[in-house]
Amino acid sequence: MELNTIFETLNEALEISLSYLISPKRRTYFIYLVTSALLAYYVYFRSKNKQGFLQYLFPKKVWLGKSAFVDYSMVIFNSLFKVIFIGPYLILGLYIAFYTNEFLLEKFGYATVNLGKTETIIYYTIALTVMGDFFTYLIHLLMHKIPFLWEFHKVHHSATELNPFTQYRIHPIELLINNAKSLFVFGVLTGIFDYLSNHQINKLIFLGVNVFGFVFMFLGANLRHSHIKLTYPTFIEKLLISPFQHQIHHSNSPDHFDKNMGSKLAIWDWMFGTLVLSKTTKDIEFGVEESHDKFSTFWGNLATPFINIYNSFRKLFK
Repeated sequence: MELNTIFETLNEALEISLSYLISPKRRTYFIYLVTSALLAYYVYFRSKNKQGFLQYLFPKKVWLGKSAFVDYSMVIFNSLFKVIFIGPYLILGLYIAFYTNEFLLEKFGYATVNLGKTETIIYYTIALTVMGDFFTYLIHLLMHKIPFLWEFHKVHHSATELNPFTQYRIHPIELLINNAKSLFVFGVLTGIFDYLSNHQINKLIFLGVNVFGFVFMFLGANLRHSHIKLTYPTFIEKLLISPFQHQIHHSNSPDHFDKNMGSKLAIWDWMFGTLVLSKTTKDIEFGVEESHDKFSTFWGNLATPFINIYNSFRKLFK
């Protein structure tokens, strides 16, 4: 690899790392962090906590502990991983859209009812939100239920303290699976709506459309991975996953294993019997059994899933 290529790759990785704070498409965009802090103040005020707000919001064990530095390391490493292994293949989403559209044309001919531009964007945004959330739930469920996949997903659950960057504490293998899922959902839905709208909208416009995602992040999505117990009224928690409900998902209590696996919507958990409401839970602790040794370092998080899988195969063939 030429020196220029190496520098370009590192520069792209740095840009991706910085984008976590400066891009509105990222959950940890600084504006979303500010709005999350405002919601955290609401929880702080309601709790009548006697310590100062800044101490409440930024406890050292959460932001400067071992678990946090693993989170930060994974953000940087995965940025480099995305540049090398994922970035070149993002165009596959547009190929899937093209072949989906071609399939529909060949199967059904031209659409008899064409959607207008406004209708297309509205319906596409709703469909992308709902179907994207459903497939995210489905993949998440498989990550918990299939031992091979759980070894990789365990990295995310190994965090013993949660901060907004724990969202990106993901093993590269899971990162590949999540991106493949997103490309598939994006490609198929874009192809369908491109067909239904008779190609009225440039496909690149589809890449930036999702007002629901913006609202979700603006209204405190960062508190899902935090120590701030923001809950919703019960009737809302049956529709939308609250930050505390996701914290329950990270609980190391057996009662909470494989619960609250929805990303934004709670309806999938309700349908499949995995929903737990905030009112049923008070104190929780985070992490998995191996958190304090195998997953306490950056390299441990990368290597442990492969080591565990290798040991499982050895036992199986013995």
